Amino acid sequence: MSRGATYVRKEIVSKGVGFGSALAIAISFTTHKSILWAIIHGFFSWFYVIYYALTR
Repeated sequence: MSRGATYVRKEIVSKGVGFGSALAIAISFTTHKSILWAIIHGFFSWFYVIYYALTR
C-alpha cells in the first residue's frame, strides 16, 4: 500500500468521525432540547445515529 493511500484513508476516517458526532448532536438536540444529552450522544456519534434511525 502506498503512502498516499494511507493518508487518504486516515483523512476519510477523520472526517467520518467528525460528521457522525455533528449529526448525532443535531439529532439529539432537536429531539430532546437538552445540551447535556446532545453532548452525551455526540460522544457516541454513529452509534446514536444508527440507534435513532432504527427506532424512529
